[in-house]
Amino acid sequence: MRVAEVMTRDVRVARPDQSIQEAARMMADVDAGIMPVGEGDRLVGMITDRDIAVRAVAEGKGPQTQVREVMSPEVKYCFEDEDTDAVARNMAEIQVRRLPVVNRDKRLVGIVALGDLAVMEGGRAAGEAVSGISQPGGQHSQH
Repeated sequence: MRVAEVMTRDVRVARPDQSIQEAARMMADVDAGIMPVGEGDRLVGMITDRDIAVRAVAEGKGPQTQVREVMSPEVKYCFEDEDTDAVARNMAEIQVRRLPVVNRDKRLVGIVALGDLAVMEGGRAAGEAVSGISQPGGQHSQH
């Protein structure tokens, strides 16, 4: 199965010049803890609720702090035509629960989450991904 068959196509994108309060409100609106950050049609980062808590609130930064100050500039992504099993394995390896999905022109076309993977093939790929993601470490670990 291909990522395009299970991904969510309606993706909200934060801008780097928006406030973290606006980004948090957008996350709350879509009930997500992560959001791509884009300038024009280019992905420039990702922001998570954890980024806001650890890189802003814990450091005494206010709600008007710009997204660019706390976002993660490294963008992990997958392609819409990739195999879902391969993407699930990659999610486990890099320890993430959601990945932006781009087309071969590297334009954002969706987002894939473990929940999306769980609906296919009895959830085997999602289960393997959760097992890998649940290991200590990862890009937002405090260790």
